[in-house]
Amino acid sequence: MVDEDKLNTFIMNKIIIAIDGFSSTGKSTVAKQLAKELNYIYVDTGAMYRAVTYFALENEFIGEDFFNEAALIDRLGDISITFKFNEAAGFAEVYLNGKNIEAEIRTLRVSKYVSPVATLSEVRRKLVEQQQLMGKDRGIVMDGRDIGTVVFPNAELKIFMTASAETRAKRRYKELLERGHNLSYEDVLENVTTRDHIDSTREDSPLVKAEDAIEIDNSDLTIDEQLNTLIEKANQIISK
Repeated sequence: MVDEDKLNTFIMNKIIIAIDGFSSTGKSTVAKQLAKELNYIYVDTGAMYRAVTYFALENEFIGEDFFNEAALIDRLGDISITFKFNEAAGFAEVYLNGKNIEAEIRTLRVSKYVSPVATLSEVRRKLVEQQQLMGKDRGIVMDGRDIGTVVFPNAELKIFMTASAETRAKRRYKELLERGHNLSYEDVLENVTTRDHIDSTREDSPLVKAEDAIEIDNSDLTIDEQLNTLIEKANQIISK
């Protein structure tokens, strides 16, 4: 926990905290907790790309062996993504055109196609513009793939989270099983490695570690250890 003096310092000297990294590294989990501790706004940009992917799937623009990119791009104007705080859950849930799709976007079905959708420059431009508006008043923790390199290149604190593909697949597999999904570990591992490749090799805003980002391998770290590390790093920035 942050002591009262430090918390007051964070509130008075609001900064932008950008957390990037590979899929299933637990970025969102620790980012949510960090934002809550600092009384900052939290934005899960991955959820925004998942929302667009869900829209594409529901409208049959993408599937097993096809992707009608032109049709999705033509309908981007029909997509409205918002976040509404759920007091019972303790975090903001994702809404697509007024419908709560928090559960739907966390499935392997959406995970399978989110990286191809995120490669489209038109999609990235639309969402990056929204993300930058969200951070105009600072005091924000945002996680994703290109936050420290594209969305907020001047963020005061940049973190790059990583862990082995196997470790991340085990975490994701456990999470999906707990949600009632029937699937194999091998399918999850394949999804993780495929997303790594697509995210790291796309032409528009590929997943790379910003030169001034602090890399954290959380393969063997607990959530509390990660949170304490981030709080310490943020405090060092503000105390300069």
